[in-house]
Amino acid sequence: MIARSLPAHFAAITGRDEIEGMRRRLLALQIEGHAVLRIRDFVEAVGIFVLVVIATFPVVLPFLLTTNVRLAMRMSRLITLCMLFLRGMQLGRYAGYAKPARTGFMMALLGAALIATVMALGG
Repeated sequence: MIARSLPAHFAAITGRDEIEGMRRRLLALQIEGHAVLRIRDFVEAVGIFVLVVIATFPVVLPFLLTTNVRLAMRMSRLITLCMLFLRGMQLGRYAGYAKPARTGFMMALLGAALIATVMALGG
């Protein structure tokens, strides 16, 4: 099983004795305890939850400001595309691209494609 799980180029240079040695060492490993969730794990989970809520709040905001659902959907899509463009530009700058607007445009284009797909499926 170990030999089958190795990449082909690694398995080609590994002999039976080496694989058997790996098997014995794996069996001899002493696994200490089991995974335990600590308070820090829960605090980090709450932090991630808060980040997700904050990130999606601008997209939900039009539904809180107007009763016209069609208008709210259009505004929400526009806000989503603007956010994707701005974050794409930020990603492009972070990556050191000479033209970060291209990255922003590509992310907005991907978002537009996803929106079009959802609309085509009835959403």
